[in-house]
Amino acid sequence: MISTGQNNITFIGGGNMATSLISGLIADGVEPATITVCDPDAEKLAGLRARFTIHTERDNSKAIACADTLVFAVKPQVLQQVACELAATVQQEKPLVISIAAGIREESLEHWLGGGVALVRAMPNTPALIQTGATVLHANSATSEKQRNLAETILRAVGLVRWVKDEQLMDAVTALSGSGPAYFFLVMEAMENAGMEMGLDQECAHLLTLQTALGAARMAIESRDTPAQLRQKVTSPGGTTERALETFEAGKLRELFSVALTSARDRSQELSDILGGKQ
Repeated sequence: MISTGQNNITFIGGGNMATSLISGLIADGVEPATITVCDPDAEKLAGLRARFTIHTERDNSKAIACADTLVFAVKPQVLQQVACELAATVQQEKPLVISIAAGIREESLEHWLGGGVALVRAMPNTPALIQTGATVLHANSATSEKQRNLAETILRAVGLVRWVKDEQLMDAVTALSGSGPAYFFLVMEAMENAGMEMGLDQECAHLLTLQTALGAARMAIESRDTPAQLRQKVTSPGGTTERALETFEAGKLRELFSVALTSARDRSQELSDILGGKQ
């Protein structure tokens, strides 16, 4: 069981990521009575209320009036409007603010909220929806150690959590783990298609690909060996695996990954400028 103390947590936005966090927190023992979610969609709120027995509210200002922790779980494109509307209440209540809105830098959010707020920026990825996510956090200088621990506790409810000291590294995080699931899906798609081209039926190729991906991930997680060491252990000299890996190396797969992730990082920086008003 995890503990957030007597902290009241308010989520602004009741979408998939907020729902996943709420589910993870309650599964870990957080009292539903300490959680409030605010969203303009009455039907969505009714569903959350029925599923989790939490508090719901359609008025953002009312929702954060007694919040110790405020989690912005809205789309990045609307965060500026929402934050500016709540600035006066945030200045009065002084909650810990956690933003899971991709691409919004702390500087922009602090400005919209009026400054002087304890702020943690979080970059989770989509496997957080099934409590197997990877989230990286960065805190501003106004955030206390106790508030850092609280933010980590909340995000740990959906998976692994790590911190970075330099906020600029959040763009690299976005490129590696934020966008990362799609890279693995592409590899699985390519392997499945190759299996079918060699004569396997679609179901067989699909299941073999998924189970192989799962097994490889489990081996990497549970082993003390690095991925490079594991690769070497399963590669017999002169065998089929070696031949396939030589083909990947000849095609400069490593370099392609480096270029692709660098491109994703650069795009993350561009989007942060646009979303933060620095066009």
